[in-house]
Amino acid sequence: MNPRDPIHDLLAGVGRNTYLPFLGRLKKIYAAMDGKYQAAADYYGFNCTGCDDNCCFTRFYHYTLLEYLYILDGLNTLDGERRAQITGRALEVCRETGHADAKGVPVRMMCPLCVDSVCLLYAYRPMICRLHGIPHELQSPGGGLVQASGCGAFTTQFQGKPRFKFDRTPLYLEMAGLEKELRQAVGMPIKIKMTVAEMIRSYGHR
Repeated sequence: MNPRDPIHDLLAGVGRNTYLPFLGRLKKIYAAMDGKYQAAADYYGFNCTGCDDNCCFTRFYHYTLLEYLYILDGLNTLDGERRAQITGRALEVCRETGHADAKGVPVRMMCPLCVDSVCLLYAYRPMICRLHGIPHELQSPGGGLVQASGCGAFTTQFQGKPRFKFDRTPLYLEMAGLEKELRQAVGMPIKIKMTVAEMIRSYGHR
């Protein structure tokens, strides 16, 4: 088993019908996220059209089985040739980032799902991809309120504008509750910390 594929063996015997209802509920949570994000974007007049600090180059980690399975479902909507292309790109990203990490040097590589500036699985993108860029607040488990700024492009355009109340807490709590239910349903206790590229690479073992 690939040591970077911590969930392959655990899910090998789980049928799609077991987790499919959870993905339907996740889709509704994502729709709520998109609505909240759009309300904030409309308030500021913010429209992400890409920039030099493109977030698709950022090595985001994802921690939920929900998102792992949702991206897998999206990947299966593509034809074989496109899936092979994306898998090849994912392997390259994993290989190059691994080499850079071993040398202790920074690296920026485009997400393997982004081809010609278009996300091939945009409707299936993870939570952080949906919410990134706009200032928000979050009630931490310890009880404190954490306020985060927007991305560099946002800050440059809207610095000084009165802040829109974009509270991610209810969305995170709903996502965490659904994740707990799913893990119990499939019997998965281990934690996940994977990039999109690592997820795609692991699918090749299923």
